[in-house]
Amino acid sequence: MAREECKALLDALNRTTACYHHLVLTVGGSADSQNLRGELQKTRQKAQELAGAACARLTVALRDRGLVAEERSEFERLWVAFSGCLDLLEADMRRALELGTAFPLHAPRRPLVRTGVAGGSAGVAARALSARSLRHEAQGDFDVADLRELEREILQVGEMIHNMEMKVNVPRWTVQARQAAGAELLSSASAGASSAGVVSVEERAGPCDPSKALAATVFSAVLLAAVALAVCVAKLS
Repeated sequence: MAREECKALLDALNRTTACYHHLVLTVGGSADSQNLRGELQKTRQKAQELAGAACARLTVALRDRGLVAEERSEFERLWVAFSGCLDLLEADMRRALELGTAFPLHAPRRPLVRTGVAGGSAGVAARALSARSLRHEAQGDFDVADLRELEREILQVGEMIHNMEMKVNVPRWTVQARQAAGAELLSSASAGASSAGVVSVEERAGPCDPSKALAATVFSAVLLAAVALAVCVAKLS
């Protein structure tokens, strides 16, 4: 029961970490906005909640001296996978902090798309500038507070990784995988290639399609008619 629960938590943590990674890649781009920063905040907090729950359950299981060898090896694999997720989460959080600092929402930015519209209306330009400044002022509080909170959360994740290593000693190089790296990809690729080979053999072995033969005949007749017409026009000219 505990092993299945840890697997479910780790699966959810994997999905959340992957989602956070994709969101971080859009910071500073044309899709960057306050909504994106809010999604980043909620996603990383969800990842930290899942990480805390998984860490507590894995720590209790691995510190149990009555655990049999087979179950211990399985929990050690989950522990290594969990450690890798935390490392990736911490790296993405640091990347989000760097990008968020380099591309603040409250600072006016040069637009990525230039429409080419120009004019001499000072009143319209003044209203546009004032509206933009109000928008950036409203976004500035959230942006600065989120970056400060992100710094604290990075320290918390680092402390979690340190405490994990102190409570449970599971060297990553001692944990053996059940299958070779990329075995699932190789098996799916070989299955796809074999099925494609069977289909190609069946296509070559099958009889000629009557519709294809008729289309080839019509195309040949049209081509011969066109050649004959070209020759006649050349003679008349």
